[in-house]
Amino acid sequence: MQEATVNIDKNQILEFLRGQDKQREADQAAQELPDQVDTDRDAGLLSKFGIDIPALLAKFGLGDKLGGIADKLPGGLGKLL
Repeated sequence: MQEATVNIDKNQILEFLRGQDKQREADQAAQELPDQVDTDRDAGLLSKFGIDIPALLAKFGLGDKLGGIADKLPGGLGKLL
């Protein structure tokens, strides 16, 4: 079974951070994130900037890309997607 890979443009992630009043994190992310961010490969970096991946995916309508794991996320996060 192959996991879904989700790529998000760095600018969308910067917009997400700024929308949460995290300008400092956005500035740092602008320097460290690749232009196309893979939510699996770059999960450590996203976490470093305080980004909740399910919330990020939901913001851009990509929650369904989580496949079957969405309902297994802690705290019912999958239900939000």
